[in-house]
Amino acid sequence: MRPTTFVHLHTHSHYSLLDGLSKIDALIARAKACQMPALALTDHGNLYGAIEFYKKAKKAGVRPIIGVEAYVATRTRFDKQPGVDDKRFHLTLLAQNHTGYKNLIKLVTKSHLEGYYYKPRVDKALLAELHEGIICLSGCMTGELSRTLRNKGMDAAGTVAAEYRDIFGPEHYFIEIMHHPAIEGAEKLRKELTALAQNLRIPLVATQDSHYPTPEERKAHSVLIAVQTNS
Repeated sequence: MRPTTFVHLHTHSHYSLLDGLSKIDALIARAKACQMPALALTDHGNLYGAIEFYKKAKKAGVRPIIGVEAYVATRTRFDKQPGVDDKRFHLTLLAQNHTGYKNLIKLVTKSHLEGYYYKPRVDKALLAELHEGIICLSGCMTGELSRTLRNKGMDAAGTVAAEYRDIFGPEHYFIEIMHHPAIEGAEKLRKELTALAQNLRIPLVATQDSHYPTPEERKAHSVLIAVQTNS
């Protein structure tokens, strides 16, 4: 198999409850088989798999990157008004070093103890307080940047991107793009995000929002999502 330098930076395990299908062992084995030098784990709102993932990845010779796909409150983490604050944005956060890992722990802890409303939520004030050592990717189609771009256009999205860049610093904020041609609007969004990144001179990073390790498990994942959504 031809070696690759691609690294999955947005990956969900079964610790993303009723959303991720991948077991830690399977993720690491897949990364090893594809000769990936590293792999990130970014479960929804938690670090439940972090220690297991770190130990097993190190043993397998795959560099572990600890992260989380955080839920960001649309207002503040203390606002909990029905019909308003049950909506939230996704944001991909990766620990760059030990300081970043400790800050991820603090973020996740506060998201549960202070921000929990349907989901464990952080807010921008908390991100600004605990951003050191963390690399931020703009998130999937349910991230604030993508939603703003789709609903309000390029200028409004530029304001959002600039705000996150100011929080994390220009060397720690990346616009995240994915290739999901089967999802309506995804290709148009990817092109617009690419243009926005070029206009603002913000670096791009390609991810895939992985929820299962092999194509053959797509159907099983669909069943899992149906259980979550009662559909």
